[in-house]
Amino acid sequence: MVPVASDDAARRRRRATVEVKQGLRELGAELALLNRRVSTRLGLKDIDLDCLDLINTHGPLSPTALARRAGLHAATTTGVLDRLERAGWVTRDRDPADRRAFLVRALRDRNAELLELFAGMNSSVEQICADFDDAALERLADFLRRTADAGRNAAEGLTGN
Repeated sequence: MVPVASDDAARRRRRATVEVKQGLRELGAELALLNRRVSTRLGLKDIDLDCLDLINTHGPLSPTALARRAGLHAATTTGVLDRLERAGWVTRDRDPADRRAFLVRALRDRNAELLELFAGMNSSVEQICADFDDAALERLADFLRRTADAGRNAAEGLTGN
């Protein structure tokens, strides 16, 4: 017979794992709401802000690379880039490695607007992080990286990429 303490530990672990998954779902919903409100303030569509974030993080990117990272059709990506360029968020420059191709880069002088709109969240995260020691923060960062990788892999699995 299995000791009761072992059963209790297993139940607590399952419960904690469920709570982590629920927390991630709630976090995803709250971040989506925050991004939607930021997008509205900036006069952008949600997908425009998502693509701008990808360009800021991974750019400069070719339109094809952006479409792949965002999981968008090429025509949809063109519309996003047209809106972002008209609004002064990105520019399309010739690719120095291939003069027939373009690279999209974010115009960094607009980043202050983004930082201001995300300041409340960034400040809150700083305060939360202050409650953890360095080792715990490293574990949290690792958890978040691995969770993001799992999400990316799951999304790629759904599209066959």
